[in-house]
Amino acid sequence: MERDPDQPSLTDRERAELAALADGTLSPRRQAEVQARVDASRALRGAVDEQRRARAAIRGAAEPAPAALRTSVQALGRDLGPRGRRRGLALAGALAGAVTAVALVLALVLPGDLPGGPTIVQAAGLSRLPPTAPAPKPDPSNPRVLEARVGRVAFPNWAPYGWRTVGTRTDTLAGRKVVTVFYARGRQVVGYQVVDGRPLPAPVAVHRTVSHHTTYRSFTARGETIVTWVEGDRTCIVSGRGVAPHTLRRLAAW
Repeated sequence: MERDPDQPSLTDRERAELAALADGTLSPRRQAEVQARVDASRALRGAVDEQRRARAAIRGAAEPAPAALRTSVQALGRDLGPRGRRRGLALAGALAGAVTAVALVLALVLPGDLPGGPTIVQAAGLSRLPPTAPAPKPDPSNPRVLEARVGRVAFPNWAPYGWRTVGTRTDTLAGRKVVTVFYARGRQVVGYQVVDGRPLPAPVAVHRTVSHHTTYRSFTARGETIVTWVEGDRTCIVSGRGVAPHTLRRLAAW
């Protein structure tokens, strides 16, 4: 069966070619074929556009890649296991080039983890920390949501779906307030973050679904399945270990 071009499954080579196309470094021999595929797919066009926006956002930054950034990429490879370690070491060796190349590399290896945090992956990592405050109660005026919100974004009440709230915590990442509400069903635990301030950079080359005019992006990083979207001009994130991606996407789109 031919796969849906609007929901492509990309190999590492295909992702690298998309990055090269966005960066203008793809060989002329491959450019026509890759561009034709991008033109035929709304999802791929969006991925390439996001790559180009990421490149433009850091244009004008200092050219040399700092040693700390090379170390971060190597550490990232260790977090992703043997295969990621090989990739991280190879990428670290290539960081003598421009910072723009670093940004594109990080966008491919760890979606959403671009320089100048906080990042979606960092925010999702707060789900691995314990709650520091009691679970919020349902809002008496609207039982579909909880008595917890960030700006205009209220946290959902998933009790009708078997997910009970078990606690909250509030953190600060790179000067941003991040509120996490924890939900549990049996032995599974899910963290739901709302990041205050302007939306964080969107991850690229990941699974994307659209529901009610909202784009939900999902990927796996550091052993966690992560779904992210923008609501009320805030970045929202749902993540959990051992929870099926389709389950998180259904909860996110609730």
